[in-house]
Amino acid sequence: MTTTNRYTGYKNILFDYPAPHVLRLTLSNPERLNSLDAIGHREIADVWKEIDTDPDVSAVILCGEGKAFSAGGDFDMIDEMVNDHETRCRVWREARDLVYNIINCSKPIVSAIHGPAVGAGLVAALLSDISIAANNARIVDGHTRLGVAAGDHAAIVWPLLCGMAKAKYYLLLCEPINGKKAEEIGLVSLAVEEAELQDKALEIAKRLATGAPSAIRWTKYSLNNWLRQAGPIFDASLALEMLGFGGPEAREGLASYREKRSPVFSQKTPV
Repeated sequence: MTTTNRYTGYKNILFDYPAPHVLRLTLSNPERLNSLDAIGHREIADVWKEIDTDPDVSAVILCGEGKAFSAGGDFDMIDEMVNDHETRCRVWREARDLVYNIINCSKPIVSAIHGPAVGAGLVAALLSDISIAANNARIVDGHTRLGVAAGDHAAIVWPLLCGMAKAKYYLLLCEPINGKKAEEIGLVSLAVEEAELQDKALEIAKRLATGAPSAIRWTKYSLNNWLRQAGPIFDASLALEMLGFGGPEAREGLASYREKRSPVFSQKTPV
């Protein structure tokens, strides 16, 4: 099968059908480890609405091109968020839509995570219905290292996946976790050797695509009510993340990344 004109015009996502009725999305900015600029951030938020209504799609695979799944947000976009209120408002809306559009997409999604997985790409990977990580994948929620609250998905799903104690450990400290460990604590569904990752994702997506469609989609809908009822938790965390982007900690966090040094945060806080 070839992709329909539904998916023409995307600049940071490639589309193909590796099996009948299985749509594969490949995050494609390999020169920058598939980091998401302003265009890519909008695309990964919006594409799920298109997939939801596509009668040719029964299952989805999400993966990354090259050496990484996704290295997170593009520094230029983060700089705009730090310095421009309208940009923060736009990104807030897209980050909100990314989470809710994946939750509400009726088609089952399989993520294949390899290399670094950070930022909005990690959001989509962990909110996927079945997440498969390479044993050597490097999963990091880097928000507090950047100087903002872990808001774009973590509060809604990490405690549910791996428990509150583990969620706090990894989110407060920005501690990296490999795919094998992520499976052990329940953060991902399955971990395999990197050489087996894409084949395993396709195997599972094909099983989903040939299963009873209503039964699978309605089961997903029911299970995702756990996430819907946590919506106010997510909304608060995302608002606090955006609030942080307007403050001094985000400026220092971004500067430290660009200067390749450890951040030095002031211990004086307004609250």
